[in-house]
Amino acid sequence: MSTPTNHMPTAELQALDAAHHMHPFTTNDELRDRGVRVIKSGKGVFLKDSEGNQILDAMSGLWCVNIGYGRQEMVDVASRQMLELPFYNTFFNTTHTPAIELAAELAKLAPDHLNHVFFAGSGSEANDTNLRMVRTYWAQKGHPEKSHIISRKNAYHGSTMGSGSMGGMTYMHEQGGMPIPGIHHINQPDWWAEGGDMTPEDFGLARARELEAKIEELGADKVAAFIAEPVQGAGGVIVPPSTYWPEIQRICEKHNVLIIADEVICGFGRTGNWFGSTTMGIKPHIMTIAKGLSSGYAPIGGSIVCDEVAEVINACEFNHGYTYSGHPVCAAVALENLRILQEENILDHVNNVAGPALHAALEVLAEHPLVGGMNVCGMMASLPLTPHKETRAKFAMEAGTVGFMCRERCFANDLVMRHVGDRMIISPPLVITPEEIDIFQTRAVKALDDTYSALMEKDMLKAAS
Repeated sequence: MSTPTNHMPTAELQALDAAHHMHPFTTNDELRDRGVRVIKSGKGVFLKDSEGNQILDAMSGLWCVNIGYGRQEMVDVASRQMLELPFYNTFFNTTHTPAIELAAELAKLAPDHLNHVFFAGSGSEANDTNLRMVRTYWAQKGHPEKSHIISRKNAYHGSTMGSGSMGGMTYMHEQGGMPIPGIHHINQPDWWAEGGDMTPEDFGLARARELEAKIEELGADKVAAFIAEPVQGAGGVIVPPSTYWPEIQRICEKHNVLIIADEVICGFGRTGNWFGSTTMGIKPHIMTIAKGLSSGYAPIGGSIVCDEVAEVINACEFNHGYTYSGHPVCAAVALENLRILQEENILDHVNNVAGPALHAALEVLAEHPLVGGMNVCGMMASLPLTPHKETRAKFAMEAGTVGFMCRERCFANDLVMRHVGDRMIISPPLVITPEEIDIFQTRAVKALDDTYSALMEKDMLKAAS
């Protein structure tokens, strides 16, 4: 077997990929016809593809490369751990030092009542764990009927059967028999797209109170937990109105419903605090973690669990787990990532350097005639595209058409900026500098200009009636 190489010609790599590699969330036949982009290397906030293009990655890979690409310390730690103990499981009365140290470090960083960690290999796996954990918790307390989970439409919590069911994306539910029984969805707190003439504050309260209505419909004695991201990420960087989370907290406490805060994207500095729960003032019973936990350098996820839930789960044999729960190499890499975040004061950089610079750049982009405003929290943001700013109108064509056009223009201008429907999404590495944000702004303006010109030329800049 030959060693993988990036030195084959791009066309050969594309053909080999098309012949054997099935991509996630992709129509693979279409990808084969157009040819996949081959990424060769990364350094800081930049990627290099097989054609030598230097691409600014304003999406941190997939919301995860918080410390940037190419950190030698991460390589060294992984290498040392592989030599010492490349793998051992945490089943059968066994543990190892990296898992012990990482669990202790996470307990130190998390809010005071969250002191226990169940490891997984990804956020999807961790949310599957959460589903089983909250149901087991209530069953152990003598309430097995308290098993229903309430989530939100357009939420993303993973793509396994359990996590995909808890997510609220209908296009995922159309395949494979999701959602599984006992999962329910209420509307999302998306004022820009759905708030109409309401103030953001009134809209936030109204959407939060849909949770109470759903709990009362099902019966509080039937509802185990409410799961939500502090800020919806893959749904379009939806920052809830200020009234939303305090009302959610009140409702859950009133009806004795657990809160699962999905911190897979928001965690580890993305919102300016260690966790989005802190930013939004949430007191969750469980936090889902992944992505920024290792800055994407190794696959690892987990659930940080409060004392109350852990006490009940620890008293029974919780028949759940994964071969790679607390994998020693991944845990060691995550520990090094947390060390870098702390010792290099990256949260301070987010709050006082990168965050303000990004906010200023977004304000410039929001003035573009194609952009309806901006949603921003720390180092995650979205720019909703619209044919008419004043009314926040949708385009008179299939949702996502304009967003996809803009995404393609971003790629053509050596910028990775994702689209969710007709929103452009920004989530750069936390270490990005003001100078690099200037480059981002220049390339983003060019992509927006190109998109606007194409819409004008094709007479597509029309609002839905």
